[in-house]
Amino acid sequence: MRHFFRPVNILFVWILFGISNPIFAQEPALLRGVVLDVSNSEPLIGANVYWEDDLNSGVVTDLNGRFQIQSKELPARLVVSYVGFEKSIRNISKSEAEKEIRFFLKPLEMSLDEIIIQERRPDEQIRNLETGKATIPMQTLKNIPALFGEVDLLRSLQLLPGVQTAGEGTTGLFVRGGSADQNLVQVDGAPIFNPSHFFGFFSVFSPDALDKVDLYKGNMPASYGGRLSALIDVTLKEGNNEQIHGEGGIGSISSRLMLNGPLFSDKSTFAISARRTYADLFLKLSNNEDVRNNKLNFHDLSAKFAFRIGEKDKVSISSYEGSDFLGLDEQFGLGWRNWVSSLYWAHTISDNSFFDLELYNSRYNYKVEFEDPNAGFKWENRLSESGAKGQWTWFTSDKIQSYWGFQTQYYHFAPIQLDPAAGSAIESIQTNPKNGVLNSAFAGMTLEVNPRLSTEIGLRWGFYNQVGRGVDYFYEGDIPSDEVPIVDTLSYGAFESMNFYQGLEPRVALRYLINDEFSLKAAYNRNFQYVQIASNSSAGLPIDRWILAGEYVSPLRSDQVSLGLFRNFNENRWEFSVEGYAKDIRNVIDLKNGASVLFTDQVETEILSGDGYSYGLEFLLRKNVGKTTGWLSYTYSRTWRTIPGISLGQKYNPRYDRPHDVSLVLNHEFSNAWSAGLTFVYTTGQAVSFPIGTYEVDNQVLPLYSEFRNKDRFPDYHRMDASVTWKNPDKGRKWRGSWNFSIYNLYGRKNPFAYEFREVLNGKINYDPDVDGPVVSREQSVVMTYLFTFLPSITYNFQF
Repeated sequence: MRHFFRPVNILFVWILFGISNPIFAQEPALLRGVVLDVSNSEPLIGANVYWEDDLNSGVVTDLNGRFQIQSKELPARLVVSYVGFEKSIRNISKSEAEKEIRFFLKPLEMSLDEIIIQERRPDEQIRNLETGKATIPMQTLKNIPALFGEVDLLRSLQLLPGVQTAGEGTTGLFVRGGSADQNLVQVDGAPIFNPSHFFGFFSVFSPDALDKVDLYKGNMPASYGGRLSALIDVTLKEGNNEQIHGEGGIGSISSRLMLNGPLFSDKSTFAISARRTYADLFLKLSNNEDVRNNKLNFHDLSAKFAFRIGEKDKVSISSYEGSDFLGLDEQFGLGWRNWVSSLYWAHTISDNSFFDLELYNSRYNYKVEFEDPNAGFKWENRLSESGAKGQWTWFTSDKIQSYWGFQTQYYHFAPIQLDPAAGSAIESIQTNPKNGVLNSAFAGMTLEVNPRLSTEIGLRWGFYNQVGRGVDYFYEGDIPSDEVPIVDTLSYGAFESMNFYQGLEPRVALRYLINDEFSLKAAYNRNFQYVQIASNSSAGLPIDRWILAGEYVSPLRSDQVSLGLFRNFNENRWEFSVEGYAKDIRNVIDLKNGASVLFTDQVETEILSGDGYSYGLEFLLRKNVGKTTGWLSYTYSRTWRTIPGISLGQKYNPRYDRPHDVSLVLNHEFSNAWSAGLTFVYTTGQAVSFPIGTYEVDNQVLPLYSEFRNKDRFPDYHRMDASVTWKNPDKGRKWRGSWNFSIYNLYGRKNPFAYEFREVLNGKINYDPDVDGPVVSREQSVVMTYLFTFLPSITYNFQF
């Protein structure tokens, strides 16, 4: 049994205080309401609400568009405003104040000189408490030039400071020195194990189906946990309750369609989205029979149904399913599938208190088949996580907000099963299952100490049990290794406790408002993570081995401190920020040299654990209003690991350590019909290990590597993309269409995807002695593989 902390009294007293406070405190008189978009009845998040004769009384709407504001002598005039919408001013009477008031705002017809790319209040980055939080509005996302014309959420997030990629064409995110598995990617509260298609070239998120996306790199709220580095919180779009709407697109490699509207009445809505690639259809047009018999496709399906049950309750049901399949001439097949579902219930307890409940299930499975008379096999595996989360929120006033709740998560990693085909020489393999239960309690409070100083404090306490069924192996000398014998095994029944860990996660954030356009923020976060990936691929593969904390693998722990300066200029048209961070990581794992983890039941013999740290500076200059909008970001960061047994125990860089990272994103509106986008990225090459020599075994020349890991680097990476969009300028039509022309890698840079060290015959990479003649020269050479140079694409988008 392992114990990290024992501060029982601290958490219980805090939770007791949060529960008892509403009972003993005198509730102030509050006016409550909700702000909605008149065109689709969707809530407007971050709308400003204030009394006309008291500008300092303002509050903003929450995630459901709701607000609570201190009441006053009525009647009085209440003002509601939101960027890009007409202002609403209503005279509030005493009778209206007794119930929830609804405001429906009408979108503005924006002029060419006032294009707003924000879906938030203009001074939000100055006044909020978040450091390391980033948002890309959906409209901006759709204007960024994209690979194959496929607008991609995760690839767009790579353009923000502090977020790096594994390499060309991949969607894996490495946030502030953390690996990709240290990110919690969730859709409507349900986590996704593998958020990518085509081995990481595209993400699973169709942009038409998304309502908003929040990226947390710094002070993650205490209501979230289970990952160290980042939270990518994706919310699916709800349908409108007025009439059927649709949008979609036909692109170079896939097409998509989204429909939404009322379901049974104006109190229920639906939104359904679908996307499918047709790359496999193009393969059938090939004259090469080997190519024609290949299969290559992916699809996405998502749906969200929302129901308003009276004035106090709202229920929504969300589901996403997506899969990939790659088949090579009916001999080899690889497929993987995500399926997540969630149920959300929002209940208004009183004028100033709310309860939210989430239930979810996430499944991920993959299958590999190889047809061969001598070595054929079928290999499949399944991972799942199910959970429940409840949260109470209480608005004491417009200056104090507190919340508390619980979360239960159950992990089930099914046995890895490899079944050989009839007559195959391969032996059958089956591992034991891995299961874990994580129960967490959390509480937090946001307090405006005075008009300049605000703070948020939070605690999260996790209790983790590895449970049966399962098996623990015990080794000679109590050190797991493939070089020492197993001296004993211990089997556990279903849900029998195997190993226990606990961890307390304090969170604190401060914001000091120097003036209306300048603020200073600081934050500290501790996080624990009880599941991680053991992989020798930094880009992430669909068959990566997930590992739960257990007898030999301790939970990951990180402590991060961040400090930021935030400055707005020219009436909030320009934003500038600089953030610094330092992060310490404990119990991080990495593979031994030559390790193989895919099929072994003793995975602890193939990995080693140690510590790591990272630090960095992030600069962001962003323009939000005008004909030209966009941002310029620069990140300087370093990431190190120190693991006994790797690199002779000396510190080394993981592959995703890239000290310099520059991103430029520009969008320009030429007219109501024409617009253009441009992106430029530059990063230091990723860290790798190149051979230092060769040696010969059985007449084969093999590369020899140094004991020191990742001492070399790929060449620096840079690329420019461009796009032009034409929209039908005609107004009043129900069908609205647009054409997007984009070019990926505008100047044809040959960025390396991989290097291969092999023997080259007669100075030619693909020399075949059986076809091209006798071999007259042999040399050991470095062969670089690159994926794309100049890549144009065209997409037709529509709305109705």
